[in-house]
Amino acid sequence: MAQHKCSECPIRAKYDNNPKSFVGRFWRWHIGFCPGWKAYYGSLSERERMDLKAKYNLKK
Repeated sequence: MAQHKCSECPIRAKYDNNPKSFVGRFWRWHIGFCPGWKAYYGSLSERERMDLKAKYNLKK
């Protein structure tokens, strides 16, 4: 299984620092369809998924 670098993504860090920046908004839009993000998200524990869901206001 491939390792996902989503937790280390520099674009995600830009979102965390400034969600309203262009790059931050691009990252948020991008995770809506990114197969890498979906695989990363699915590989997390239930608790970690709940934390990300709350932090990024995810629907699922």
